[in-house]
Amino acid sequence: MKNKELRSNFILLLAAAIWGFAFVAQRVGVEFVPAFTFNGVRFLLGSLSLLPLIIFFNIKNKNIAKEATKKPAWPVGIISGCVLFIAASLQQIGMQSTSAGKAGFITGLYLVIVPLIGIFLGHRVHVITWVSVFIAAIGLYFISITGSFTIGYGDRLLLIGAFFWALHIILIDRFTKTVDSLKLSLFQFLTCAALSLGGAAIFDRFPLQNLFLAAIPIIYGGVCSVGIAYTCQVIGQKHAKPSHSAIILSMESLFACLGGWLILKENLGIRGYIGSVLMIGAMLLSQSPNLSLKMHKTLSATEVDFTQSKTNKITAK
Repeated sequence: MKNKELRSNFILLLAAAIWGFAFVAQRVGVEFVPAFTFNGVRFLLGSLSLLPLIIFFNIKNKNIAKEATKKPAWPVGIISGCVLFIAASLQQIGMQSTSAGKAGFITGLYLVIVPLIGIFLGHRVHVITWVSVFIAAIGLYFISITGSFTIGYGDRLLLIGAFFWALHIILIDRFTKTVDSLKLSLFQFLTCAALSLGGAAIFDRFPLQNLFLAAIPIIYGGVCSVGIAYTCQVIGQKHAKPSHSAIILSMESLFACLGGWLILKENLGIRGYIGSVLMIGAMLLSQSPNLSLKMHKTLSATEVDFTQSKTNKITAK
């Protein structure tokens, strides 16, 4: 493995760790501040943390012709920001009644849901994807369904939110091909912050001093989870293979469970850990067709290079 690719994989793993431990910050923050207020403030902080990056890259790329051909980022930023608002709100409200580890695993189902949404967009779905969905469903049953065959209110919200996270990923994948990715992020974060603060003005009632009690979770969720982790993703994916990136970033679920255990002393129990293992397996399995295809292309390219090299040697003789 090339040094750049190895370094990129470590950077992506750092992003996954930051996002995973952000579930702990959200779980702590929800004890002091309602969902809309928490999201509004943290996405506003995340927006501000992106401004230095945008200014830096604007100066760096001002002489690059292709930058001028990109479309304005604000229209698609508003669209993706609305979807992000729904996903983040469902997640934060759902975390009021469930653990950080469980929230991380249920949210991580977006990795399996994304190709399923692709069916409605006319994409072909590999048989392994269906197997992954089945395994993930079993895992979700183990960690979410109680002995009386009921699923908790928070778990239901997180599961619905996973579909919106999947839709958000699909939108971002589509939009980043035509607009500046950092500016897209800025506008979607600002949109999410505005909608969240609007919801807070209508629904949230809490003592103002609680904002100070939740300061550390909010700062971590805004600056680290939104600002730093996103930057790591942008830098890491420059040299990492797309299939490897998806697998590494899906490890946020594992870090969420680890953070809940280390910091919040959460214990999922035997059923929860069995379900967690099954869901991790489903997430990784869902990416195996992409990984196999990438390996096949790499091997084919290597064979072509070897044949070409051999031909050149014979010709030289």
